[in-house]
Amino acid sequence: MNASGCGAMVREYAHLLRHDPKYADKAARVSEMTRDLIELLPEFGTALKNSQRVTIPQRVVFHPPCTLQHAQKIRGAVEAMLTTLGAEVLPFAESHLCCGSAGTYSVLQPQLSQQLRDRKLDALMAPEPAVILSANIGCITHLASAAQIPVQHWIEWLDARLSPDS
Repeated sequence: MNASGCGAMVREYAHLLRHDPKYADKAARVSEMTRDLIELLPEFGTALKNSQRVTIPQRVVFHPPCTLQHAQKIRGAVEAMLTTLGAEVLPFAESHLCCGSAGTYSVLQPQLSQQLRDRKLDALMAPEPAVILSANIGCITHLASAAQIPVQHWIEWLDARLSPDS
């Protein structure tokens, strides 16, 4: 999965469908096979680093989505990969807090959602990055709605650095 929210949900299929006689086994198999992109890419770290056409370090912040760090329990892996690939990953305050997107939360609670977003953007912007990276489409869209710098999926950042023939 390349979207942490989708990965978190699909990993729950086994639990959610555990009592369904028709789908329990299938759901368990799908959940068992589901991996976030960051769980697969580290073994290719050296090859990816050698395939980069852009090698100039870039100052980035990585917003770890709740669905990656809390639901899937994946912490620090994307940041480590980004560092391996030449990013200067900048620390920021309150990285464990939600950006306010939270699925339908941003639709059902827009005022509170925007307050959370603004607080998160203040923290993300404090170290003066060139770009904000994340791993969840909802977070990316939500943050980008008010950010003054680019907000993108970390794999898009990587893709832009790779040579066309890699």
